[in-house]
Amino acid sequence: MRWLTLYARSRQVPASLAAVLISTVAVWALARDGGGGPGDPRPPVLVLATGAMAASIGLSGQDLALDRTAAIRWVPRRAAHVLLAGAVVAAMLLAVQTMGESMATTAFIVRDSAGLMGLAALGAALLGGQYAWTLPFAWLSFSFFAPPPTSVPTQVAAWMLLPPGTAAGTWTAVVLVVAGTAVYAVAGPRR
Repeated sequence: MRWLTLYARSRQVPASLAAVLISTVAVWALARDGGGGPGDPRPPVLVLATGAMAASIGLSGQDLALDRTAAIRWVPRRAAHVLLAGAVVAAMLLAVQTMGESMATTAFIVRDSAGLMGLAALGAALLGGQYAWTLPFAWLSFSFFAPPPTSVPTQVAAWMLLPPGTAAGTWTAVVLVVAGTAVYAVAGPRR
């Protein structure tokens, strides 16, 4: 149990949890006025992307050289870290929704949380832990300003805003979470 506490502290998990909670409550409170409409996917996507970006700070440790020389198997721990972070981000939004009106369905929240954490993991592997947040931020920014999703490429670009059950949105999220988690678990964060 001691190794889990040390791991959580070295990955800044308490700070990440605080940031996820604060951002979730803040966006939920701002979205309660109903300005975006009842079916507007932007507030829950903003909550999930902010949560994934906050959780991404823990995708690298304090000292990468020390991590690489550790006598433990990192692949399952890295994969579990990404998947658990995605589950926590989704659970935060689901928990906040119980206090009032629902912003999104469970399927929408799970799909977007998984895809965004996979994107953050891919960012950590490609850019390093300190810049892992840039890929979810860039895709979120692009999807807010992308043209209407009428073709498959535009649906892939706006996957996080599509309703649950849309094939392009679901498959894009699946590919992102599988590829991002696998690359990050095997390669680790970039130096």
